[in-house]
Amino acid sequence: MTVKAERPGSRPQVGWGKHLRRHYWLYLFLLPGFVFLVVFRYIPMGGIIIAFKDYNNVKGVFGSPWVGVKHFEYMFQSAAFLRVLRNSIVISVYRLAAGFPAPILLALLLNEMRSQAYKRTMQTVLYLPHFISWVVVYGIILNFLSPSTGVINRLLTMLGGSPIPFLTKARYFRSVAVITDIWKNAGWGTVVYMAAIAGIDPTYYEAAIIDGASRVRRVFHVTLPLIGNTIVVMLILRAGSLLSNGFEQIYLLQNALNSDVAEVIETYTYRVGLREGRFSFSSAVGLFQSVIGFILIFLTNWFSRRIGEGGLW
Repeated sequence: MTVKAERPGSRPQVGWGKHLRRHYWLYLFLLPGFVFLVVFRYIPMGGIIIAFKDYNNVKGVFGSPWVGVKHFEYMFQSAAFLRVLRNSIVISVYRLAAGFPAPILLALLLNEMRSQAYKRTMQTVLYLPHFISWVVVYGIILNFLSPSTGVINRLLTMLGGSPIPFLTKARYFRSVAVITDIWKNAGWGTVVYMAAIAGIDPTYYEAAIIDGASRVRRVFHVTLPLIGNTIVVMLILRAGSLLSNGFEQIYLLQNALNSDVAEVIETYTYRVGLREGRFSFSSAVGLFQSVIGFILIFLTNWFSRRIGEGGLW
């Protein structure tokens, strides 16, 4: 039996006023989120003008003199910024390569659990780290990785090895940052994929079972293809934050011994903007980061549509 799609425009048109009166309670629920976006996202965009001025606290935003793209020219000529940009890209790529598949894998594993009680328990255990602040997580990291009192280094010493300075050696910083980020956020990321899997028609699995497909083949030939659009959308959103590594985690793990690889754009703008008072330059760095994220979203969306996987628009 073929179900014919209803032609666009075949439904009776409802006026905007009538629609608003009928569904006003939905718009009331939407209002707080809309106000939040306007106040904390759109209004602050006016501060972009600082990036093109030599901002002075006494003269204010509008009284400070225009300097054009002076701060951007300095930014691309600065060896310190180029080092920070490289660090941000490397850590972001590591997080994308290791962290993006992690929620998908966890969602697939949770979906294959037969015991609902055990499944709910594991979901709670995986979600819990997301609600722990990075300050507390850093304390946990210290308890595990401290050279003198850390659990891992004590075990290494008991086995005849030498303590490893995980938190002070530059070569370990990226691994620690990526692994702890996955531990904290991967479980929460499974929410979207679990919802997408729950929306799959069970008859697809029944047909696959009749055809003799094993559990692994059902995952690769039924589950993954049917949540492909969700994966693509999440990848597009993740691409937009490719240069964003978060401030709290990096700042807490950062110290004088690993700063060569630990300084990223967020901590750099904090240091030059708030601690050194170079507000215009830090605004230029932040604007550059936002523009790159905006471009990456469009490029990823364009590429996904070219290969036939759909996109955000």
